[in-house]
Parts: sequence; structure tokens; C-alpha cells
Amino acid sequence: MFTRMLKLRLLNAVAPAYFFAATTVTFILHFCLFIPTIFPNPDTSLKISTALHTTVFLFLMFNALGNYIMTIKYPAESDNEIAIPVCSPSCSDKVDSHYLLNGRHFCKLCRKVIFRRDHHCFFTGNCIGNKNMRYFIMFCIYTSCVCMYSLVLGVAFLTVEYSISFENPLTFLTLLPLSTTYFFMGFCCQQVLLVARGQTWCQMQRGELVDNRSPWRANLKDVFGARWILGLILPVQTVEMYSEDTDELKQD
Repeated sequence: MFTRMLKLRLLNAVAPAYFFAATTVTFILHFCLFIPTIFPNPDTSLKISTALHTTVFLFLMFNALGNYIMTIKYPAESDNEIAIPVCSPSCSDKVDSHYLLNGRHFCKLCRKVIFRRDHHCFFTGNCIGNKNMRYFIMFCIYTSCVCMYSLVLGVAFLTVEYSISFENPLTFLTLLPLSTTYFFMGFCCQQVLLVARGQTWCQMQRGELVDNRSPWRANLKDVFGARWILGLILPVQTVEMYSEDTDELKQD
């Protein structure tokens, strides 16, 4: 158990560093290789294309990094409980968390009591819950968009720089929309469905049925906020910091 916990703590420290390293490499590839190679002679028409590609890339990257920071800035830790519970070595729960009562978990990695914990994200180094779920979902969406957009530019770079002609380009054009569809229909729809039901990933793994009397619109509003449309295009605070006691009364 000690060895596994040590590995998790190491991963919790390495994963954010890996994310920032990958982000830096993506910036370098985009501005030093992809754009200069794909658009070598910037005439009037190519200047517009270069500006358009740069604007799209910066918009996606700004939202990915912005929501990443918001996920960390607004942690899901409980404000009502400061004391750290002592878990016995024979704790039947997973190594990285210990279930308490009233929708609270004690995360052994964060060493904090987490309110309505969904899971622990190693890339952000903290737990995901109701307070930062909206930012985490948007972080995942925009990060995936950056990866797919960079993949398209990378293929264009290889085609121009090395005159590589793919034997069957339709394979690439088919796999890209399929992978995109599976991601949004898989991860995103699953997370949004859990939010609409007022349920967390932890509760689903435990097989715990939530008797949530709030309508799905109210559950989505609790997580995404009243200004959710603004949150789709800008990494701004759209979720009101409500009291945990109030939320418990809604569920009782």
C-alpha cells in the first residue's frame, strides 16, 4: 500500500509538469515549424490564412490553459471540515480516497476533505468536484481540440516539408471525425449526464443511487452556472460559490 501511494504521489507531481512541457512543445511546433512551413511566402492571401490559423490556435490554447488554471483556482475541497480524518491501514476504499458521509470524501493525495468528489485529476494535481467540474470539462474539451487541430497542421507540415503523399488520405479524414465523435459522445456526454442526474463518478463506481429531487436543469445550473454560454467561449467564473449546507438541504 505504501509503494502504491508513493507512485500516486509521484504521478501527482509529474503529470502537471508533463502537461506544461507538452504545452510548450505545442507552441514551439506551431509557431516555429508548422505555420512558417505551410505558409512560407506570406502574400496578401496567405497572410489572412496565417492570421486565421494563429487566431484559432491561440483561442483554443487560451481556453485550455484558462480553464486549467480555473480548475486549480477553485478547488472542490470542503469549507466546513478542516480536520484530517485518520484512515486505518485496512481501509476498504481505494488508496487515493476515503468515503465519508453526506457526499464528502477524504482524498489521501490532496490530504483534504472534498465536497461531492468526482475523481482526482493528476494533470491538475487536485480533486474534481462540483465547484470546478465545469472548468475541468471545458479544459478537457479545449485541450482535445488543440491536440486535434495540431494533428491536422502536423499532417499538413509533413506533406509540404517532406512531400509525403499518404497512400490513403481518406483513412486520416475518416479517423479524425470518428475519434472526435467518440470523445465527445463518450467522456463529455457521460460527465454531463452524471451532472444532470446530480451524481458523481465516485457515487457511480460505488453503485450508489442518488435520490436527487432537483430537476436536471437545476443540477446543470449548479455546475455550469447561469452564464454557461459565456463559459463555453471564455474561461471565466460562471459558477456561484454556494454553501454546502444549502446543497445538503436540497438533497434531503
